[in-house]
Amino acid sequence: MTADPAAPAPPALPTESAVPGLRAGVRLVHDPARGRPALLHPEGVLLLNDTAAAVLRHCDGRRDARSVTARLAEEYDGVVGAQVDALLADLADRRLLALDGTGAPVLPSTAAAAPPGTTVRAPAPLGLIAELTYRCPLQCTYCANPLELARYRAELDTGQWLRVLDQARGLGVLQLHLTGGEPLLRPDLAQLVAHARDLGLYTNLVSSGIPLAAGRAAELAGAGLDHVQLSFQDAEPRHADAVAGLAAHDRKLAAARQFTSAGLPLTVNAVLHRGNLARLGALTDQAVALGADRVELAHVQYYGWAWRNRAHLAPSEEQVRQAERDVAAARQRHGGRIEIVHVAADLHGGTVKPCMNGWGQEQLAVAPNGDVLPCLAAAQLPGLTVPNAVTDELAASWHDSPAFNRFRGTDWMPEPCRSCGLRELDHGGCRCQAYQFTGDPAATDPACHLSPHHHLVTDPVPLGEAAPAPRRFR
Repeated sequence: MTADPAAPAPPALPTESAVPGLRAGVRLVHDPARGRPALLHPEGVLLLNDTAAAVLRHCDGRRDARSVTARLAEEYDGVVGAQVDALLADLADRRLLALDGTGAPVLPSTAAAAPPGTTVRAPAPLGLIAELTYRCPLQCTYCANPLELARYRAELDTGQWLRVLDQARGLGVLQLHLTGGEPLLRPDLAQLVAHARDLGLYTNLVSSGIPLAAGRAAELAGAGLDHVQLSFQDAEPRHADAVAGLAAHDRKLAAARQFTSAGLPLTVNAVLHRGNLARLGALTDQAVALGADRVELAHVQYYGWAWRNRAHLAPSEEQVRQAERDVAAARQRHGGRIEIVHVAADLHGGTVKPCMNGWGQEQLAVAPNGDVLPCLAAAQLPGLTVPNAVTDELAASWHDSPAFNRFRGTDWMPEPCRSCGLRELDHGGCRCQAYQFTGDPAATDPACHLSPHHHLVTDPVPLGEAAPAPRRFR
């Protein structure tokens, strides 16, 4: 294993007195579908080799690093303490291990299930984004849900979602994102979580927290929920409620307390835009005060209602640069107390984001009506025949459908993408973004400075309508 190539510097090696254990919300499993161990953690999967797993099995939150190395040396020849230390440092830098004795022991009995006779065919997806409903009590103008919300009023029932989860695990999925809309509006949410846990899936709940009834967080934790991502619109209640379209901020604070009281790891998520960028630091401070483990500061992605309201949301380049400085200051201010994830605004960077880590490579999404998509916004692309989980097997949709093969790999790429040395890293950028700006989903993502359409993202945003269009579907 090596350190994240995007990390600014190699992690510091642990001292001999470091006591490694798993951070809250992290699980080590053996994935029989791939025949490999994996670390499952909030919003991520890290596939491991057997050597890394052997080291982790001795990280019980009580033994120090020297004792871990000594135990390994009893089992294996040629154990090098410096290599063990480097692995522990790398995992601690990724915030998967705690080295201060607060970490939990690895449970050797933890395993991910797989249906009998399952054979995984590459590429195998790691994550399923289950959009349980597009109903939502909020009216955020940056919502990425589709504009034609009436098409999705008929939702998959409980049995259909259970079948989707079974098929997803058979495909190789390890992580389940339960989202919407507002997934708490589904009365069967705990049942879906419990079934996912029985399958060995890691479950993330992505929620506004507004419909959270008393005791429901404990119910979800008891069903096996692993992690909660709770959205906040702003750090200042008046601004937050204006974006949400109702008095939501105080209810979100109460939801955060209920989730943490139930022992659930918490990520505070804030969508950044012109109206709240100045309070980025305060959003981070609020996440710390709530006892969150992570805060995700993500610049708005212009899909759905956010695209329609882009003129009212898009920040200036100076605001984006100031946000970068504010994130650096927040990291310095809070040290290692909380993980601060900053999802940069790619429209001002000159390079493109590796959307979904490649079309049809690692993740798939199922919409409330059962549509199976390579990404959350793909339904808008012209000429894309979308399979549906009610009528089509998930494996056939993932591997063989024209929708998932349309932009898989690199053969579809035009120049300059085709000859670019980054094509295997950024996967050509975002197809939905390319379509929205240029009208051609196969065009080079205009966020790239090499795109002939790059001026479309650097030009001032047209003012459009006098007021933002509300999102109304409750």
